[in-house]
Amino acid sequence: MKQDSLAQWLKGIIIGIGICGFLICLVILPILAKDILYAGSGMEHYYWPWMVFIWISAIPCYVVLFYGWKVASNIGRDNSFCEDNAVYLKRISYMAVIDSIYFFVGNIVLTFMTISHPSVFIGSLFVIFAGISVAVAAAALSHLVMKAAALQEQSDLTI
Repeated sequence: MKQDSLAQWLKGIIIGIGICGFLICLVILPILAKDILYAGSGMEHYYWPWMVFIWISAIPCYVVLFYGWKVASNIGRDNSFCEDNAVYLKRISYMAVIDSIYFFVGNIVLTFMTISHPSVFIGSLFVIFAGISVAVAAAALSHLVMKAAALQEQSDLTI
C-alpha cells in the first residue's frame, strides 16, 4: 500500500471515529439518559452531572484524533519516521493517560456522591483499561518512531 493511500485510509478512519464519538456523546447518550429520566426512576438529578462528566471526558479523545490526523498527514507526505510523529504519538499517550485518570477519579467522585452505582464504576474500569492500553501503545510507538527517525537521519547523512 502506498503512503498516500495509507494516509487517506487513516484520515477516513479518524473522521469515522470522530463522527461516531459525536453521535454517541451528543445524540445517543442524552436520548438514553432522558429515557431513563422519563421512566420515573427518581434519577433526575443525575442527568446533568453525568452528561457534563462524559462531555469533558470526550475532549482529550478529540485532541487525540487531531494528533492522529497530523500523523496521517506526515505519513501521506512520505515522512512516517520523523521526530514530529514521535512527539505527536507521545502527546497521544499523555492525552490517553489524562483521560483515564480523569475517568477513574470522576467515577470515584460520582460514586461517593451517590450519583453513580458501584456497578457503573466496575464497568468503567474496562474503559480505563482501554485508555491505559492506548497510552502504552502510543508511548511504545513514539519511542520506536524516534529511534527510526534517528536511524533515518544517520542514513541520510551517510549517503
